[in-house]
Amino acid sequence: MKKILLPLDFSKTSDNAFIYALEMAKLFKSELVLLHTFDLPIVDSQAMPINYSVIYDTIELANFEHFKEVMPRLRALAEERNLGHIAMSHILMDGDLVYNIKKVIQQENIDFVVMGTKGASGWLDSFIGTNTSAVISNVSVPVLSVPVEAQFKKIETIAFTTRFRDKDIEALVKVLLFAKKMNAKVKCLYVKTPDSDVSDEMIKKWEAHFEAEKELQFFIIPNENVKETIEDFLLNQDVDIQAMLTYKRNFFVELFTNTTTQQLSYHLKTPILALHE
Repeated sequence: MKKILLPLDFSKTSDNAFIYALEMAKLFKSELVLLHTFDLPIVDSQAMPINYSVIYDTIELANFEHFKEVMPRLRALAEERNLGHIAMSHILMDGDLVYNIKKVIQQENIDFVVMGTKGASGWLDSFIGTNTSAVISNVSVPVLSVPVEAQFKKIETIAFTTRFRDKDIEALVKVLLFAKKMNAKVKCLYVKTPDSDVSDEMIKKWEAHFEAEKELQFFIIPNENVKETIEDFLLNQDVDIQAMLTYKRNFFVELFTNTTTQQLSYHLKTPILALHE
């Protein structure tokens, strides 16, 4: 992993994601690419007969000056964590956030994206309908979404939910490689419902396939209520990162839409690692 992209909006949310991005860059010996995007206004030339370039140049300059003002604060955050040595580059672009992220991923050969998430009543509101969701759905690299309430600590446990499909094997291999860099263990969960189509033979096949992975545990929990079972698992197993495939996104969103206040307050602090098929 050579380059990590972090979109910034200079909020508390992106500051928190910045800390996670720094820690990821340290672990993977990566360069951190900071991206700030802004919108240019649509100007009616009849209502405002003024040179477009003057307006656009003024807005670009204002954003550039703001970017320069904020960078010392971010550098200070890095120094506080003894991460001032992390290589960082900066990109300032106008236009749509998702389009620009995709463009930078291609131009800069980005391997990984870290984004901050927040919502009016919880970060999942943002995850479901706004920028983070759009990025996860449209980019080709893994995305770590970091809720504003998360506080970085040593990542010791990564959860990976599976339905024992063939496509899950490759994703689990990626999660294991990610975990090894962090000296973390991976807990792979399958909730076996009464109408489950996963055979015991398939489960044993998976366990045999990953037999050499000493830091991997499989948890097969019989229960008809998948949502509550996974919620309890994440809480009771002290999960630090929840990894998932993007094809599970709708299921994942549904999973946490109707949680209790107590459970939601826990999930507010859990970063989500979205992988692609």
